Amino acid sequence: MSHLKLISGTANKVLAKEITDYLGMPLTKAEITRFSDGEVYVQIDESVRGADVFLVQSLSSPVNDNIMELLVTLDALKRSSASSITVVVPYYAYARQDRKVLPRVPISAKLLADLITVAGATRIMSMDLHAGQIQGFFNIPVDHLYAAPIMLNYIKEDIGKDNLVIVSPDAGGVERARYYAKKLGCSIAIIDKRRPKPNVSEIMHIIGEVNGKTAVIVDDIVDTAGTLTNAAKAIKEEGAKAIYACITHPVLSGNAIDRINNSPLKELVVTNTITFEKPVPTDKIKVLSVGHLIGEAIRRVYHKESLSAIFE
Repeated sequence: MSHLKLISGTANKVLAKEITDYLGMPLTKAEITRFSDGEVYVQIDESVRGADVFLVQSLSSPVNDNIMELLVTLDALKRSSASSITVVVPYYAYARQDRKVLPRVPISAKLLADLITVAGATRIMSMDLHAGQIQGFFNIPVDHLYAAPIMLNYIKEDIGKDNLVIVSPDAGGVERARYYAKKLGCSIAIIDKRRPKPNVSEIMHIIGEVNGKTAVIVDDIVDTAGTLTNAAKAIKEEGAKAIYACITHPVLSGNAIDRINNSPLKELVVTNTITFEKPVPTDKIKVLSVGHLIGEAIRRVYHKESLSAIFE
């Protein structure tokens, strides 16, 4: 793979190192720093002329700084005559702003797609996009990866399949829950959230049987953990024996950690698409690596092999 180059932004160097370890190659040297006023400075320290470059940058907090770093690095690679530039974005920011829900609001996920394309990306690779239609926001090929194989393996080996129920925290996640349930051979439940009027607490109804079962909530993003912990309480009140959550992207902003610690959740299983600045902040959180999965996807894209086989 002599023409393959892998460059890491500063957002998730740990994941980038796991990817290069899987591929058996070093990271391409690059200097990414900030001027005193906060402007991003990028210099690629090795030749990338004619190379197929994969740029790894998760768009986690600080979101806008990491986006700007990605765009400036893309421009540097384009001006360095790279043959192709695949942007590997494990966590795609602004994905929840994927449509107009109110008058006079932006579709920020589409704007970000345009910025990445104009900056020089020829392909994008991301994991568990919040909305599938975001793939259509790009006019370049999009490889949509899923953390499901890693999560499913963990559920089978560490949680167990006996008396299991997969729970969707809302109606929008039913397809994901159904996929997990099919692979595990178990039933599903759905949480129906209703807010009677503004500033009145949500009322949650459980559709499906959770009494006496081990419940696993599956979702793509855990942010403030409000919805997750409220769902866990509702499931507990319905008689669930134990409650787990398997969620790909651990945004965990605000009081999320406190909410998780004070909730009935036995364990929150996440991936390292977003890195923790410090060691894992609570014993309730289990972090699984997606480095080998992304590394295999990169290898297959480079060799023009099928990606679907990874998930089959």
